[in-house]
Amino acid sequence: MPHAARASQDSPPLHGAVAEPSLTEMSAAGLRAFFKITQAWDLSTDEQIVLLGSPARSTFFKWKSEPQTARLGRDTLERLSLLLGIYKALQILLPQPAAADGWVKRPNSAPPFGGRSALDRLLAGNISDLVAVRQYLDAMRGGWA
Repeated sequence: MPHAARASQDSPPLHGAVAEPSLTEMSAAGLRAFFKITQAWDLSTDEQIVLLGSPARSTFFKWKSEPQTARLGRDTLERLSLLLGIYKALQILLPQPAAADGWVKRPNSAPPFGGRSALDRLLAGNISDLVAVRQYLDAMRGGWA
């Protein structure tokens, strides 16, 4: 079977190292996911801008129209990571999409929210507020708080 031997020699090894995604690739993927989440959560442009760390409006609209060209800073990537984690935790805790997506806007008496919504906490503008919501949801699903 000369063909089989030649094909296996030309094929890359299955156990080889996988290339790390570039900053541009991570930025684009994060932004695409962010904009889908904010659409599901029915957030305004101003709310989206705050969640991203208040970039200039022109920057925001450039990211929205051409996410593949964005090179986000560490702060913005961290914000995206936290928001993706919040979204995922909600999908796990509340399997009904409408309930999961609506949760962020409903008043909540849990200590991190004090009767206000999670979105109110998220829109305070600090990364620590995003962390608090993420930790609350992780604790609710039995993870580390």
